[in-house]
Amino acid sequence: MYIPELFKETDQQKITEFLKQNAFGLLITQHQGKPLATHLPLEYLEKDGKAYLHGHLAKANPQWKTFDEQEQVLAVFNGPHSYVSASWYSIEEVSTWNYVAVHIYGKLRTMAQEELMPMLEALMDKYESDVQRPVDMSKLSKKTLNQVHGIVGFEIEITELQAKYKMSQNRSEKDYENIVENLEDGRGTQAAETAKLMREFKPDLSGNK
Repeated sequence: MYIPELFKETDQQKITEFLKQNAFGLLITQHQGKPLATHLPLEYLEKDGKAYLHGHLAKANPQWKTFDEQEQVLAVFNGPHSYVSASWYSIEEVSTWNYVAVHIYGKLRTMAQEELMPMLEALMDKYESDVQRPVDMSKLSKKTLNQVHGIVGFEIEITELQAKYKMSQNRSEKDYENIVENLEDGRGTQAAETAKLMREFKPDLSGNK
């Protein structure tokens, strides 16, 4: 991913938190020179001093049959994003887009069948925790649990991580604040989330004119 130095994020704790909050990603592989991609939940975790992504996809999805061919795979995660109008600047400029993106490269291995249940239980525990009547996987019927045989689990050992926070770090403090206020001004969920992140993220702009 092309990342100008100004927009490069290296704070591992911040990136890890982002991945946990934005875990629906895009898994990209290749087969015979053609890119293949699937949108799916990819859970970040650490064990034995290394970082991994865990995920699964349907056996009906032919992408899993290419896993053994891959030297490395790419997982893409997106965060809040929004159009930024040049009319919000104090000087003439071009309009742009603010966004957060994380690219992860790694080595993929297909999970054994016995590894699937613990992974699925952890996934459900995470997302059922704030549901009014959470589903307890241990109480599901054998018939329902048999659906596990219709999926393929995988683990990606992370070898490289790239994070880009393009959040108007190149603007003056006055313009930065004006961008945030305009994004907050009823322009939809993504704009509001981008504005919220900009307020939390606000860099030192004292050197910008």
